[in-house]
Amino acid sequence: MRPPLVLTVAGSDSGGGAGIQADLKTMLALGTHGMSVLTAVTAQNSRGVQGAWELPVDAVRAQYRSVVDDIGVQAVKTGMLSSAELVETVADLLAGTDAPAVVDPVGVSKHGDALLAASALESVRTRLLPVATVATPNLDEVAHLTGVRVESDTDLRRAAAAVLEYGPRWALIKGGHLAGDAVDLLTDGSEEHWLRAPRLDNRHTHGTGCTLASAVACGLAKGQPVPEAVRAAKEYVTGAIAAGFALGDGIGPVDHGWALGADTP
Repeated sequence: MRPPLVLTVAGSDSGGGAGIQADLKTMLALGTHGMSVLTAVTAQNSRGVQGAWELPVDAVRAQYRSVVDDIGVQAVKTGMLSSAELVETVADLLAGTDAPAVVDPVGVSKHGDALLAASALESVRTRLLPVATVATPNLDEVAHLTGVRVESDTDLRRAAAAVLEYGPRWALIKGGHLAGDAVDLLTDGSEEHWLRAPRLDNRHTHGTGCTLASAVACGLAKGQPVPEAVRAAKEYVTGAIAAGFALGDGIGPVDHGWALGADTP
């Protein structure tokens, strides 16, 4: 039988821990067929991003149409979209696709490197978030998009409400940068789902955001309701963080193959 079809629209991480590479590893680990639309190429390793080159909008559009028009898709995940023109192009493509979309509004890398032009923020707010089935911002991204600063678990509701104002059906606010347990809030404005996991003593967490969003997309492609897909994704990412390993001189990646019993260094 053919596995569920999931498409990632994101940038390449040459170090293999995040971006397109993390997305495709997650999709394979979770039993789906991953496909990709490359939006940018980065020179990136465990220490940070040394360079980034955006692909032309026509190249991004052609990749998307090539995949969707022939193969089809059952869920789409977006990641690094560095310019307003690219954000708007991808938003238009998603609006014309009959499949749930998971939008990870990537703003900065794990190392603090900017991956989204400030001029593109308004396009994310007004064009991309409205076509999202689930938006998955972290706390820094929430602050840039909405101005809401989250200092504790109790602020997550306010952050989610601010994100939902821009039109996504669901907001998954990732509280991993707070002290204590890793607490996330998923809500559509009427129902809430609090997801908690113990904070793990492992600094090798490169790729967590990409991995979580891709895992949610995998669940949606399998036909799972949003809360079920998000809970399963949270469990998968928690296991991947626990198995994260050192790579290079900086922050290593999570282990996408942990659920398969894959050996890790």
